[in-house]
Amino acid sequence: MSATLRKGFLRWQARVRQTAMRDNSGRPDEGSMPALIPAGDTVAMGQIVTVLCKEPQFSVTPELQHIYRSTMDPAKRRQRAIEFFSATHFQKTRTFSDILTATFPPESHAARSITRAGRCTLIFKAYGQRFDLPAAVSQLQPQQPLFEATWWHNALFNPNLPSDTQILGFTPDWTKATADPVI
Repeated sequence: MSATLRKGFLRWQARVRQTAMRDNSGRPDEGSMPALIPAGDTVAMGQIVTVLCKEPQFSVTPELQHIYRSTMDPAKRRQRAIEFFSATHFQKTRTFSDILTATFPPESHAARSITRAGRCTLIFKAYGQRFDLPAAVSQLQPQQPLFEATWWHNALFNPNLPSDTQILGFTPDWTKATADPVI
């Protein structure tokens, strides 16, 4: 069941994100913005914007860096990023990592609190589908592939992204995850 749930979630996420790129000018919607409940709490501390990254062997980080460096115009960067992500990027779900990532401002109290909890539940609800994903939380380091992929992805959409942005990784525990309706 957990392998089926993982595959179904990644397929759903890819579809949700491609739709956001094509129909919402790249702006994230509720499908990529789960509520986050830290371990030990019963109330969500809010929503976070997550990034769905490719597995390192399928990385597109060089392409993202090229888009970023090819122009100083933030509007052109954004448009080229939307074109890139709208095309075929999300079509092969087997190429994606199930570790979701999210950026936080430097010295973020929320990131510190989430990391200290060590675990959380991410609740995705959109388009008639819900996923509850218990997850381990980790602070990613700049040299890690998922950190780099997330930073360059977000830099294309946020020209003011600080170089010392914090990036957290959320590794789902698929044996405890649920979907409604069931995948």
